[in-house]
Amino acid sequence: MRTLDEIDVAERTVFVRVDFNVPLDAEGHITDDARIRAALPTLKYLLERDCTLILASHLGRPDGVDPNYSLQPAADRLTELTGWRVKLARSVVGDEVQAIAEGLAPGEILMLENIRFELGETENDAELAAAYAALAEVYVDDAFGASHRAHASNVGIVDQVEVSAAGLLLQREVETISAILTDPPRPLVAIVGGAKVSDKIGVLNAFLDRADSVLIGGAMCFPFFAAQGHQVGNSLCADEDIEPARRLLAEAQKRDVALMLPVDLVIGKEFSAETEIRTLDGIDVPDGWIGLDIGPKSSAAYSGVIAGAGSVFWNGPMGAFEMEPFAAGTRAVAEAVAACPGTSVVGGGDSAAALAQFGLEDRVTHLSTGGGATLELIEGATLPAVEALS
Repeated sequence: MRTLDEIDVAERTVFVRVDFNVPLDAEGHITDDARIRAALPTLKYLLERDCTLILASHLGRPDGVDPNYSLQPAADRLTELTGWRVKLARSVVGDEVQAIAEGLAPGEILMLENIRFELGETENDAELAAAYAALAEVYVDDAFGASHRAHASNVGIVDQVEVSAAGLLLQREVETISAILTDPPRPLVAIVGGAKVSDKIGVLNAFLDRADSVLIGGAMCFPFFAAQGHQVGNSLCADEDIEPARRLLAEAQKRDVALMLPVDLVIGKEFSAETEIRTLDGIDVPDGWIGLDIGPKSSAAYSGVIAGAGSVFWNGPMGAFEMEPFAAGTRAVAEAVAACPGTSVVGGGDSAAALAQFGLEDRVTHLSTGGGATLELIEGATLPAVEALS
């Protein structure tokens, strides 16, 4: 993977693929600007070398042009964070955009409108990629969160420009996540939560090969309980997840890896913050009840393992942390990861949201901006956008 220190960008126009796919509230206000802030080191690096910047990002999944998915809030937030004047183009490509790009002076910034307004973006359309390339002399990809997709703005464009490289964020993401697999300080503890075992079989298998302990939380613990013959009540437990969970339990025993499951649970009658709640001293969920968080004994046990880790990888909450009655387990794990003296890597998505909710996002070694990209890299998959820069 080519990096910025391998190319000359001074005084050149640079097309930068960023990941400003940030969450918006009902009024269109940004609720978490972490991805925008994560791009700042690369943008500053380029501006310090008198580059002219063309920024490109997607936002959401619009079906063609949709004002609700405009990047105007992202352009405004970038200006608020930096004081830079950021001009938002009214479209993605075309004569008007080309004219604006050609009129930019060194140090100026043009942000294209949401690139998914062009249907050819997700199809890796060659003509669209050529139109992107015509706007600049150099291509820099800093959008790790989109690197597992082969799109026009991160794969097709590379064939259309003479000079291309990974930005500082993409470089750090790939190197840090790869290192947790290839040469982690020991013991390596993997914490895997979320909803479905089938979504994370590849991740779990990867850590059964490499980790000293794997801690399971969230709704994905219920297929493991079902495989062991326990009652799961009305908890989320897909039938197709039970057999994969049974195989993972057998593999963990075969490989002598400590695969830890909760020993107690917080349960509710409904998926609601106002529901009737019980702390269950055990894991057999009665009929009519739903497991919604790991219990205090499990939280303490998991925190103890994390405290002794040389390196930690965390992806997925321990429960329905967005509702306060069921946030304690995820909060305990988040605090333990933040306090861990070893290397701590948090794999984006809900885990990143949990860290932000608890005010701990600045207390981990690396907080990934990728969700799916992080998981695919852990699984050993080749990321198309990274491969394109090799």
